[in-house]
Amino acid sequence: MSNFKEFHFDFYQSNYTIDDQEEGYNSYRSNENLCGSRKSQIEQPPAGAFAPSEMRLSSPSYTGQIFQPTYSPDTLSHLSYADGFEEEPPLLEELGINFEHIWQKTLTVLNPMKPADGSIMNETDLTGPMVFCLALGATLLLAGKVHFGYVYGMSAIGCLAMHALLNLMSVPGVSHGCVASVLGYCLLPMVILSSSAVVFSLQGILGTLLALFIIGWCSLSASKIFTSALAMEGQQLLVAYPCALLYGLFALLTVF
Repeated sequence: MSNFKEFHFDFYQSNYTIDDQEEGYNSYRSNENLCGSRKSQIEQPPAGAFAPSEMRLSSPSYTGQIFQPTYSPDTLSHLSYADGFEEEPPLLEELGINFEHIWQKTLTVLNPMKPADGSIMNETDLTGPMVFCLALGATLLLAGKVHFGYVYGMSAIGCLAMHALLNLMSVPGVSHGCVASVLGYCLLPMVILSSSAVVFSLQGILGTLLALFIIGWCSLSASKIFTSALAMEGQQLLVAYPCALLYGLFALLTVF
């Protein structure tokens, strides 16, 4: 036990003092701060060392609020529109809807003897055809016949068949939109036939004669427009025959 006490006393006994430790630590911190200040002076150049003279002379202060930047008169002049709303085209014109052309095409269809304007009829206008297809389906619905699918289906198949036939017969050719536009506008007399089916039955001699007259009306108008737009002089009867077959299907759908 005596040896253990002597060992314990010798182990904890030391000449190291706290004052020396604090003095060494303070001297180390002062040297570190001195080195750091010299390093920052070397690495960081002055704020205006590389700035242009104009930027150093004029430094505007921010006077706006948070999320509300200030605008100068020059900025507002650049942001203002050069053209007013009065110079913008109408919305219907941007959508390609021209009521004057629609009215002219409708009058051309209603008067088969009137010469057609090829420049107007060669346009891809589907506003009138869609309206006439919906009118045909609506009048058939009033007569108790739900045939919207048949109307759209026969219209699509007829447009494709007429497009292929007219491209074979004409030199310049024709687009799908032009064929659909002409056949759709010439569907207007068929709407008159379906409207008459609401008033009286067409399953008789009078109905048959009226249906034949409407078929000839539609096919004559369509063939006149096609020959005028595609410069197919002398081929109107050849174009009128497939048109009569197409409109005959709509007449059968209306009568029966």
